[in-house]
Amino acid sequence: MLSQSHITHRKENGLTLVELMVAMALSGLIITAGMAALVLALRGFSTVDSASQIRDNQRFATSIMRRVITQAGYLETKNAVDQGSDFKTRPSDEIEPNIKGFENSAYDSDLVLGITNTIKKGLNNSDMLVVRYRQGEDYTNSSGDTDSSMINCSGSSPEKIDSSIDNPTKRMMSVFYVASSTGGEPALMCSWSDKDGYLTKTPQPLIQGVESLQILYGVDGVTPGAAPTATEDSVPERYLRADELTVNGNNAGTLDNWRRVRSIRIGMVMRGAVNSAPPETVPAQYPLGPQGIMDSTADAGSIFPASNDRRLRQIVTFTVHLRNPQRS
Repeated sequence: MLSQSHITHRKENGLTLVELMVAMALSGLIITAGMAALVLALRGFSTVDSASQIRDNQRFATSIMRRVITQAGYLETKNAVDQGSDFKTRPSDEIEPNIKGFENSAYDSDLVLGITNTIKKGLNNSDMLVVRYRQGEDYTNSSGDTDSSMINCSGSSPEKIDSSIDNPTKRMMSVFYVASSTGGEPALMCSWSDKDGYLTKTPQPLIQGVESLQILYGVDGVTPGAAPTATEDSVPERYLRADELTVNGNNAGTLDNWRRVRSIRIGMVMRGAVNSAPPETVPAQYPLGPQGIMDSTADAGSIFPASNDRRLRQIVTFTVHLRNPQRS
């Protein structure tokens, strides 16, 4: 048996306060770096998702607007054969054109019908477009059914030919514009009617997140602010704003300018969800094309200002050529 004097004592060592504090600091740095990486990854996923959603919205907007705009001026067979005798027997300044627009304008049914010149400012200086065309009639029976070939901006088609529009001066109508929708979110809006002169359908949002709608008109033989004098053909010579087609004090000249529209250039600014953009400040957008091409200080909506709301923004720009004669 060992005596007490031969028993050795083992000294137990631990972390000093300084070592503990250094370890905690390093752990904090690692956790912070990990959290930052996670936040960046989540924001990246959000950006990708928003970009994908915006592209889907762009495809839908392009599809429905192209389809409706190319219908402008359509006449069903019985009216197209004689080029619309009703058009010929009425003064030209009494018949609204198939294509008509309003610069920086909010929706107003009286404005659409040409009753008033009072124009409310469009959301974010957005423009408004009115498209008119006839219903297509199903001639395989005598029940007055439509052939469902002509749709309105909501994508639907009337089932029956409206007996009250039995002449070609009365047409279906679709209106595109931008306004605040559910929750204050800006949206591409649609209003329509199955008979000209009666906007009976409650406007509805087509696509949310559309902040700006800008439109230029490819015209033939039109001088800004003046009634046309040059001979027209089928080729657009220049692109003008809606207000440049207006001739003050000459409604017939204004409507004649609109009948010389051959193509329409459309630009939209579309935004994603909050925090969908990596940088805090999103640069200015040019909905009608690259900077310096079709933007102008005279057209406030052609330059969408920079924003610092961390929302991803993209633009879509396309041109639609009209296929139907705009003058009977």
